[in-house]
Amino acid sequence: MSKYSDKAIALRNDPNTHYNCAQAVFMSFANEAGISDEQAFNISANFGSGMKMASVCGAITGGLMALGLFGLNSQDIVNAYYRALRANHDNHLICADLLRINKEAGREKKPHCDEMVYECVALVENILKENMLITD
Repeated sequence: MSKYSDKAIALRNDPNTHYNCAQAVFMSFANEAGISDEQAFNISANFGSGMKMASVCGAITGGLMALGLFGLNSQDIVNAYYRALRANHDNHLICADLLRINKEAGREKKPHCDEMVYECVALVENILKENMLITD
């Protein structure tokens, strides 16, 4: 585990505040770039639940925001991020599709969403380390 994963887990398990998938991913990295939790919470608020319309998964968009926060916005990096996620989810990145497949498999929504958050946090962390933008 890392401090980024630990923060994501704490956010997703906070009984007092609901942190959507995008918030949980983005907020895991925001302090490292000088953004407060409150600012990160507000910036990413409208990206949960697939931008509040079951579009691209909030965890995925939260990861894109985190990469951008560190200046990683090249098409190559974004494509590598997408490829890694598509490989793990039968080429699906859309919230509605991911949730439908999860439901068809007889699984609950929250554990699925939590797993998406943790996967995206780990992937972003690895990309940031590979680009020497974080060390721990």
